[in-house]
Amino acid sequence: MSHSDWAAAIGRDTPVLVTGAAGFIGYHLSERLLAAGIPVVGLDNLNAYYDPRLKEARRDRLLDRPGFTFERVDLADREGLAGVFERHGPRRVVHLAAQAGVRHSLTHPHDYVDANITGFLNILEACRHREATHLVYASSSSVYGGNAKLPFDVEDSVDHPVSLYAATKKANELMAHSYSHLFGLPATGLRFFTVYGPWGRPDMAIQIFTKALYEGRPIRLFNHGRMERDFTYVDDIVEGVVRLIPRAPAPDPGFDRQAPDPATSWAPHRVFNIGNHRREQLLDLVAMLEELTGRTAIRELVEMQPGDVEATFADVSALEREVGFAPDTPLREGLARFVDWYRSFNGIG
Repeated sequence: MSHSDWAAAIGRDTPVLVTGAAGFIGYHLSERLLAAGIPVVGLDNLNAYYDPRLKEARRDRLLDRPGFTFERVDLADREGLAGVFERHGPRRVVHLAAQAGVRHSLTHPHDYVDANITGFLNILEACRHREATHLVYASSSSVYGGNAKLPFDVEDSVDHPVSLYAATKKANELMAHSYSHLFGLPATGLRFFTVYGPWGRPDMAIQIFTKALYEGRPIRLFNHGRMERDFTYVDDIVEGVVRLIPRAPAPDPGFDRQAPDPATSWAPHRVFNIGNHRREQLLDLVAMLEELTGRTAIRELVEMQPGDVEATFADVSALEREVGFAPDTPLREGLARFVDWYRSFNGIG
């Protein structure tokens, strides 16, 4: 699907609502849609989970773009969210806003219920009552939980979460499916795998490691560095999203209720992995960052943290069949772009 194909299929008559537009992925997605001439209503509450100045900087860049409208609304504000739908009439919604972070969920569990459960219910209700034609929402690779079979496939069971964050993302998939069944709401869940790149979240490992390298502080490597992640460059994530926005799922006529496939349904609901379909050693990541920054890491090897998993690895064959695309940015190439941005944003010569 070419640039003009997906943009034409989305259309320019009504805006796409992007929740979490001042967040990492939401910012990049909004930029991509605006560059294609598609109007965007960006919703964000600009909370202080991490430095709001980074969120404000992303938002301000979007406000400089024609076609962008910003709404500061919290997902838990049912009336405020309904007002956004009433004022702007979006038919396609990309829901990326959430309380993120596995480790934060160990100490602040209520934040996850407020944003990821109550907030998601409010999104579903607004989409239902405004007759949205497609809800695309962020799930997470964390739903695979304690699964040891690699790569993770959308046909795998995801019934054993190892963090509350993962449980809320699994709950989102179940909630969306129920609305697809009950009200015919077409919905697509996207399981993102360890997204990184310019304008990234400061609580993610790549940002934390890079900051520590430039400041000469130790890098904590959990499970004594024996971790593998499927690092996915943010532009690849966005490419997958924009190709899926105009492709609202239809009921699967071949769905077998006696042998149910978790990846599909009799309802208009689907889930896809979006990952780089590669396993990268955490120690190799650190070595690449050392090379790119010209600094030597001080490695601090520590035990695995509760809620973590040893490895993630995406099977993206379902995504490739659906939209003819699979992420392919090599890790070193994506890291080089990230480090260039990091140095510029933080004034490092």
